[in-house]
Amino acid sequence: MVNPSDDLRDFIRNVPDFPKKGIVFRDITTLLKDKYAFKQTIDILYDKYKTAHIDKVVSVESRGFIFGSVLAYRLNTGFVPVRKPKKLPSKTIREEYQLEYGTDSLEIHIDAIKKGEKVLIVDDLLATGGTVQATCKLVEKLGGVIVGIAFLIELSFLNGREKLKGYDIFSIISYDSE
Repeated sequence: MVNPSDDLRDFIRNVPDFPKKGIVFRDITTLLKDKYAFKQTIDILYDKYKTAHIDKVVSVESRGFIFGSVLAYRLNTGFVPVRKPKKLPSKTIREEYQLEYGTDSLEIHIDAIKKGEKVLIVDDLLATGGTVQATCKLVEKLGGVIVGIAFLIELSFLNGREKLKGYDIFSIISYDSE
Protein backbone atom coordinates (compact mmCIF):
# COMPACT_ATOMS: atom_id res chain seq x y z
CA MET A 1 0.00 0.00 0.00
CA VAL A 2 1.11 3.57 -0.63
CA ASN A 3 2.12 5.22 2.60
CA PRO A 4 0.47 8.58 3.34
CA SER A 5 4.00 9.98 3.44
CA ASP A 6 4.61 8.84 -0.16
CA ASP A 7 4.15 11.51 -2.77
CA LEU A 8 1.91 10.43 -5.64
CA ARG A 9 4.24 12.31 -7.97
CA ASP A 10 6.66 9.41 -7.46
CA PHE A 11 4.19 7.32 -9.50
CA ILE A 12 4.17 9.72 -12.46
CA ARG A 13 6.63 8.87 -15.22
CA ASN A 14 8.41 11.84 -16.78
CA VAL A 15 8.95 11.36 -20.52
CA PRO A 16 11.36 13.98 -21.90
CA ASP A 17 10.90 15.37 -25.39
CA PHE A 18 7.38 13.97 -25.86
CA PRO A 19 5.36 14.76 -27.90
CA LYS A 20 8.05 17.17 -29.10
CA LYS A 21 11.51 18.34 -28.09
CA GLY A 22 11.57 20.46 -24.94
CA ILE A 23 8.33 19.06 -23.48
CA VAL A 24 8.31 16.80 -20.42
CA PHE A 25 5.21 14.59 -20.69
CA ARG A 26 3.68 13.58 -17.36
CA ASP A 27 2.63 9.96 -17.96
CA ILE A 28 -0.13 8.82 -15.58
CA THR A 29 -0.17 5.20 -16.78
CA THR A 30 2.47 4.37 -14.18
CA LEU A 31 0.15 5.64 -11.43
CA LEU A 32 -2.87 3.83 -12.89
CA LYS A 33 -1.10 0.46 -13.01
CA ASP A 34 -0.25 0.65 -9.30
CA LYS A 35 -3.42 -0.41 -7.48
CA TYR A 36 -2.47 1.39 -4.30
CA ALA A 37 -1.50 4.68 -5.94
CA PHE A 38 -4.65 4.64 -8.08
CA LYS A 39 -6.80 3.88 -5.03
CA GLN A 40 -5.09 6.64 -3.04
CA THR A 41 -5.79 9.09 -5.86
CA ILE A 42 -9.51 8.25 -5.89
CA ASP A 43 -9.64 8.28 -2.07
CA ILE A 44 -8.13 11.79 -1.98
CA LEU A 45 -10.72 13.05 -4.46
CA TYR A 46 -13.54 11.25 -2.66
CA ASP A 47 -12.53 12.69 0.73
CA LYS A 48 -12.41 16.19 -0.77
CA TYR A 49 -15.93 16.02 -2.27
CA LYS A 50 -17.89 13.45 -0.23
CA THR A 51 -19.91 16.12 1.59
CA ALA A 52 -20.45 18.43 -1.41
CA HIS A 53 -23.83 16.88 -2.37
CA ILE A 54 -22.81 16.47 -6.00
CA ASP A 55 -25.42 15.34 -8.53
CA LYS A 56 -23.12 14.68 -11.50
CA VAL A 57 -19.44 14.20 -12.20
CA VAL A 58 -18.44 15.52 -15.64
CA SER A 59 -15.20 14.48 -17.34
CA VAL A 60 -13.51 15.08 -20.66
CA GLU A 61 -12.25 12.24 -22.84
CA SER A 62 -10.23 10.28 -22.49
CA ARG A 63 -8.07 10.17 -19.38
CA GLY A 64 -10.57 12.25 -17.44
CA PHE A 65 -13.04 9.38 -17.83
CA ILE A 66 -10.76 7.11 -15.80
CA PHE A 67 -10.91 9.29 -12.70
CA GLY A 68 -14.34 10.81 -13.20
CA SER A 69 -16.24 7.55 -13.64
CA VAL A 70 -14.67 5.87 -10.61
CA LEU A 71 -15.21 8.97 -8.50
CA ALA A 72 -18.85 9.22 -9.63
CA TYR A 73 -19.33 5.63 -8.49
CA ARG A 74 -17.75 6.37 -5.09
CA LEU A 75 -19.83 9.55 -4.68
CA ASN A 76 -23.01 7.74 -5.78
CA THR A 77 -23.65 10.27 -8.55
CA GLY A 78 -24.24 10.18 -12.27
CA PHE A 79 -21.36 10.42 -14.70
CA VAL A 80 -21.43 12.65 -17.79
CA PRO A 81 -18.89 12.34 -20.61
CA VAL A 82 -17.77 15.38 -22.60
CA ARG A 83 -16.35 14.36 -25.96
CA LYS A 84 -14.86 15.56 -29.20
CA PRO A 85 -17.42 16.38 -31.94
CA LYS A 86 -19.56 13.62 -33.42
CA LYS A 87 -18.67 11.04 -30.76
CA LEU A 88 -21.89 11.26 -28.75
CA PRO A 89 -24.91 9.50 -30.28
CA SER A 90 -27.76 11.85 -29.36
CA LYS A 91 -28.45 15.59 -29.61
CA THR A 92 -25.60 17.71 -28.26
CA ILE A 93 -24.45 21.26 -27.71
CA ARG A 94 -20.94 22.31 -28.68
CA GLU A 95 -18.34 24.70 -27.30
CA GLU A 96 -15.33 25.82 -29.30
CA TYR A 97 -12.06 26.75 -27.59
CA GLN A 98 -8.62 28.04 -28.54
CA LEU A 99 -5.58 25.84 -28.92
CA GLU A 100 -2.00 27.05 -29.27
CA TYR A 101 -2.45 26.91 -33.05
CA GLY A 102 -6.12 26.91 -34.04
CA THR A 103 -9.32 25.80 -32.36
CA ASP A 104 -11.03 22.64 -31.18
CA SER A 105 -14.44 21.90 -29.75
CA LEU A 106 -16.23 19.68 -27.25
CA GLU A 107 -19.78 18.38 -26.99
CA ILE A 108 -22.18 17.23 -24.29
CA HIS A 109 -25.63 15.67 -24.59
CA ILE A 110 -28.36 18.29 -24.16
CA ASP A 111 -30.13 16.14 -21.56
CA ALA A 112 -26.99 15.28 -19.54
CA ILE A 113 -27.52 17.86 -16.80
CA LYS A 114 -30.70 19.34 -15.38
CA LYS A 115 -30.97 22.98 -14.35
CA GLY A 116 -29.66 23.47 -10.82
CA GLU A 117 -27.77 20.17 -10.57
CA LYS A 118 -24.50 20.39 -8.68
CA VAL A 119 -21.59 19.35 -10.88
CA LEU A 120 -18.00 18.37 -10.19
CA ILE A 121 -15.68 18.50 -13.21
CA VAL A 122 -12.81 16.01 -13.06
CA ASP A 123 -9.86 15.69 -15.43
CA ASP A 124 -6.40 14.20 -15.27
CA LEU A 125 -4.46 17.37 -16.06
CA LEU A 126 -4.75 21.15 -15.89
CA ALA A 127 -2.37 22.75 -18.39
CA THR A 128 -3.50 25.94 -20.15
CA GLY A 129 -7.13 25.54 -19.04
CA GLY A 130 -8.86 25.76 -22.42
CA THR A 131 -10.44 22.30 -22.38
CA VAL A 132 -11.82 22.67 -18.88
CA GLN A 133 -13.00 26.22 -19.54
CA ALA A 134 -15.00 24.93 -22.52
CA THR A 135 -16.38 22.14 -20.32
CA CYS A 136 -17.49 24.70 -17.72
CA LYS A 137 -19.31 26.66 -20.41
CA LEU A 138 -21.12 23.52 -21.59
CA VAL A 139 -22.21 22.63 -18.05
CA GLU A 140 -23.43 26.16 -17.39
CA LYS A 141 -25.32 26.35 -20.71
CA LEU A 142 -27.31 23.35 -19.49
CA GLY A 143 -27.99 25.05 -16.15
CA GLY A 144 -25.54 23.05 -14.03
CA VAL A 145 -23.92 24.61 -10.98
CA ILE A 146 -20.20 23.89 -10.84
CA VAL A 147 -19.19 23.15 -7.26
CA GLY A 148 -15.60 22.26 -8.05
CA ILE A 149 -13.00 21.32 -10.62
CA ALA A 150 -10.53 18.58 -9.69
CA PHE A 151 -7.33 17.35 -11.30
CA LEU A 152 -4.73 14.73 -10.59
CA ILE A 153 -1.98 16.98 -12.02
CA GLU A 154 -1.65 20.73 -12.46
CA LEU A 155 1.11 22.27 -14.54
CA SER A 156 0.98 25.54 -12.61
CA PHE A 157 3.69 27.19 -14.75
CA LEU A 158 1.20 27.21 -17.67
CA ASN A 159 -1.26 29.38 -15.66
CA GLY A 160 -4.38 27.36 -16.48
CA ARG A 161 -6.09 28.68 -13.35
CA GLU A 162 -6.25 32.10 -14.98
CA LYS A 163 -8.94 30.83 -17.38
CA LEU A 164 -10.85 29.28 -14.48
CA LYS A 165 -11.13 32.25 -12.14
CA GLY A 166 -14.15 32.10 -9.88
CA TYR A 167 -14.20 28.30 -9.66
CA ASP A 168 -13.04 26.15 -6.76
CA ILE A 169 -10.01 24.30 -8.17
CA PHE A 170 -8.29 21.34 -6.54
CA SER A 171 -5.24 19.48 -7.77
CA ILE A 172 -3.46 16.62 -6.07
CA ILE A 173 -0.05 17.12 -7.70
CA SER A 174 1.36 20.42 -8.89
CA TYR A 175 4.43 20.96 -11.05
CA ASP A 176 5.86 24.48 -10.84
CA SER A 177 8.17 24.02 -13.83
CA GLU A 178 8.81 21.65 -16.74
